[in-house]
Amino acid sequence: MAIFETRQRVTYAETDQMGLMHHSNYLRWYENARWELFRHLGIPYVEVEREGFIFPVTEATLRYLHPLRYDQEVVVVIRIKMVTGARITFEGEMREEKGLTVNRAVIRVGCARKEDGKASLLSVRVREILSAWMESPE
Repeated sequence: MAIFETRQRVTYAETDQMGLMHHSNYLRWYENARWELFRHLGIPYVEVEREGFIFPVTEATLRYLHPLRYDQEVVVVIRIKMVTGARITFEGEMREEKGLTVNRAVIRVGCARKEDGKASLLSVRVREILSAWMESPE
């Protein structure tokens, strides 16, 4: 199963009073990784919206295994687990520089029409690109 990796560094603004990265930022980092993956595959999100579609998150499950602190660099790994007619399921994990997994996630997005938010099927083009990438050894 193909994976895509990005790097992030914990900024001071992302930490809480305990000096740890605030839990809400993990979702942002996974979102960044998802859209960087789409860009990598030739489907920039701005183009998706121009075509009249959006991909709202319908479910997100995160497991926090170890805390992240200011200035720590992390590899965000994202893979597409499943593509159906109107949904995409992503699996992700974050690893610190020595390879320790600090977070795991399963995130589901649905495809909807931008104009009214109603559920819609993924375009054939997007489905084909994502399915081909899932099967690649990349």
